[in-house]
Amino acid sequence: MTTYFARPVSPTALKELRSADDAGRRMVPVTDEEGGSPLRCCLRHSAPGERIALVSYAPLRRWAAESGADPGAYDEQGPVFIHAEECGGPDGDALPFTNAHRTVRRYSADGRILGGRLVGPGALGEAFAEAFADPAVAVVHVRAVEYGCFLYEVRRD
Repeated sequence: MTTYFARPVSPTALKELRSADDAGRRMVPVTDEEGGSPLRCCLRHSAPGERIALVSYAPLRRWAAESGADPGAYDEQGPVFIHAEECGGPDGDALPFTNAHRTVRRYSADGRILGGRLVGPGALGEAFAEAFADPAVAVVHVRAVEYGCFLYEVRRD
């Protein structure tokens, strides 16, 4: 059985996002009084009182810069929550944010979308196995259904 690993926003990207996000805006930290915001730096929900920021992030663009792909019109940016200061990253290898429906979007090595799938709670592993059974799939994005926000990526290892 293959194990799939969620990839948080990289430390290099986080450093850049804390200066200026992928839309060129400066970061504006806030105190999350209630908690519960899905943090992409450590792949968990924020705790009440943590300092976080909502920044614009372009995950496919950043992956394409690493891989040499050209996502063309599939390049998009959207809002993600991160800690306002450096954090320790994810605590463990468990897949995060599995308690709700998610969209799993597949991309080819050249950055083109190959389709997507709505996945029920607890079924991400099955969706990843299905996606990576297709040799054309290089990377998968997991997104929230309710807002379409990027949560994390899983890459072919």
